[in-house]
Amino acid sequence: MLHYITYHHKTATEWVTFVHGAGGSSSIWYKQIREFKKHFNVLLLDLRGHGNSKPSLKNVFDEKYTFNVITNDIVEVIDFENIQKSHFIGISLGTILIRNLAENHPERVESMVMGGAIMKLNLRSQILMKLGIIFKTIIPYLWLYKFFAIIIMPNKNHRESRLLFVREAKKLYQKEFIRWFKLTSEINPLLRFFRSADINIPTLYVMGEEDYLFLPSIRKIVDLHKSSQLVVVENCGHVVNVEQPRYFNEKVIDYLSGQCSI
Repeated sequence: MLHYITYHHKTATEWVTFVHGAGGSSSIWYKQIREFKKHFNVLLLDLRGHGNSKPSLKNVFDEKYTFNVITNDIVEVIDFENIQKSHFIGISLGTILIRNLAENHPERVESMVMGGAIMKLNLRSQILMKLGIIFKTIIPYLWLYKFFAIIIMPNKNHRESRLLFVREAKKLYQKEFIRWFKLTSEINPLLRFFRSADINIPTLYVMGEEDYLFLPSIRKIVDLHKSSQLVVVENCGHVVNVEQPRYFNEKVIDYLSGQCSI
């Protein structure tokens, strides 16, 4: 089972589950924990191969990860903790996992908060992925990861996010990185389906105005999906919860509190 931490509130019944992105860990939510545990029960987890979720002997011999396999890891944890329903907060690739979980288990998802959401890969993103596929077994994965981090988070004010993700990525094994990178082979049809289908679960997208790779597609999705809202954070890039934590916390807690009262 994945490594995870829970914080139980004395009176609240609502759960909030945080899902980090590829190469990160639950530590990226360090600027959220204090505020969120004042209002909700909180679950923080490390995805397989990340943080303290070290690969098991069985996983070492798994040649391929899929989005359904990774999503089921999350469901296993909430089942074990007897969490029938939760709000889910994700960042970057974590938003794809949350959306996939909502598709497969909609009854378990109260609402979704998608920070730095990835719902479409533009031409530049597609080229990056193809380059990664070509070079993933040739050059050290950390070089690739640093390159991707600079492309996705290029500005000076994105530096803290870049360094945080690179620091966490150093804890991955090369084989683990390659397994995760192979997930990209199924990402395009999955995202195409997500864009076309309004799942009718309340969804808040929180995007940095400088998240130039992913923000344009989210604007289009919010126009089409009635259950979605968008908050654009000024002077902010891809990792909104790290770069603008106070604003992120305020907006998300207000949104979730509103969902709790419905």
